[in-house]
Amino acid sequence: MGAVFLLVGILGFIPGITTHYGDMSGAGHDSMAKLLGVFQVSILHNIVHLLFGIAGIALSRDDARARAFLTGGGAIYLVLWIYGLVIDQTSSANFVPVNTADNWLHFVLGAGMIALGEGLWRARRGSLNTGATT
Repeated sequence: MGAVFLLVGILGFIPGITTHYGDMSGAGHDSMAKLLGVFQVSILHNIVHLLFGIAGIALSRDDARARAFLTGGGAIYLVLWIYGLVIDQTSSANFVPVNTADNWLHFVLGAGMIALGEGLWRARRGSLNTGATT
């Protein structure tokens, strides 16, 4: 997951992969840049992806920390999903920025990260309890 976030953060800074690249703002709803022509991005949004990626890679070296990244990061993405649903996307409250596509991607990421973190944790605990190795 960390590598995916890192890649997305990098791709957000590449013209062509990010459409309307010249219209990217530092932050705010007025950024017209869209990753893959779908997901609204800004410099801040891309930096958040890069930082999530770095954190994910750094925390992946230990089972408990990887679980914390997946479940904690998933919870953050679910909060961001709810935030994106309740704000007016044309207001200054949309500082990240997010659009409808981002909102539903955040839901899938949040739920998926939590499920992955909990599922891997249960599988790991189960293999430790049975003496199996992974």
